[in-house]
Amino acid sequence: MQVTPKIIAGPCSAESREQVLSTAKQLASGRIDFFRSGIWKPRTRPGAFEGAGNVALDWMLEARDKYGLKICTEVANPEHVEAVLKKGFDMVWVGARSTANPFTVQEISESLKGVDIPVMIKNPTNPDLKLWIGAVERFQNNGIRDISVIHRGFSVYEKQRYRNNPNWQIALDLKKELPNMPLLCDPSHISGRRHLLFDISQKAMDLHYDGLMIETHCNPDKALTDSKQQISPKELFELLEKLKLRSRGEFMDDQLREFRLELNEIDRNLIDLLKKRMDISEQIGSYKKDLNRIIFQKSIWEKAFMDNVNNALDVNLSEEFASQLFKLIHQESIVKQSKIFLNPDEED
Repeated sequence: MQVTPKIIAGPCSAESREQVLSTAKQLASGRIDFFRSGIWKPRTRPGAFEGAGNVALDWMLEARDKYGLKICTEVANPEHVEAVLKKGFDMVWVGARSTANPFTVQEISESLKGVDIPVMIKNPTNPDLKLWIGAVERFQNNGIRDISVIHRGFSVYEKQRYRNNPNWQIALDLKKELPNMPLLCDPSHISGRRHLLFDISQKAMDLHYDGLMIETHCNPDKALTDSKQQISPKELFELLEKLKLRSRGEFMDDQLREFRLELNEIDRNLIDLLKKRMDISEQIGSYKKDLNRIIFQKSIWEKAFMDNVNNALDVNLSEEFASQLFKLIHQESIVKQSKIFLNPDEED
């Protein structure tokens, strides 16, 4: 049996009545389950567009009335909850920044006590499985039963391929802990760039996610927030059409497939870490050159080598494997530093 994923689409922010209605009209021509838009936007830094506020509630209602779309938005405090409940919204979600704060989650969940409305909970900004599950439990403890979770990736300091590190394993672990909890993917916030949306969406489908939340704007390049990660309704429908949805029966060994996908993710992270290490090694090479130091310092290398081998032994990696690995890494570092020493035109 092939399962059709739930699709939630709409602009990152409600910017104007015209923008909301134009986007909704275009989305209504295809198959989406909910029309989303951010009414109050918690921005990382002040001064950026923070959403149109309460006036946008009526724009969303008008979109629902005109085009028959169910509507949802993010709530970050009890005042937001009160506002959307008065307007009769069909669903709400809790954003990553809110999920990261148990006090905020508790306040929002208590303000929804006794209300029959679906709630979606995004993962916290930091990679903490217990914090994510704890947010779910707080809503359950306040009587909310229709709960879904959204995987939108995790904040990292280092510059990487994605805006937010997907860290798929955490989402898979949550699915194991809460096997009946619908799990959706937000490829827009994971990617940060529209050309990566399809690959992330397809991977989510391959991992049996139950749906997608994709930011969609009538004029993405002119969007006031997150313009680089938004796509037009036409592009959304093209993306959805390309997705390969496999029936459950096609997965003869789901666990093995998940293991392989986990390995791919770990390998990508290893490459990113090795690249970062080599960048630092090159900086050290430039520093040595300026100080007229030799590249290879035997005593320092031997101590670092033995420390790394011993650390590997502590986590049950073989001595032979660790020895070969760190010799190869050191060899590549020597090559990179040698190029710096041999390049007379290098500007330090």
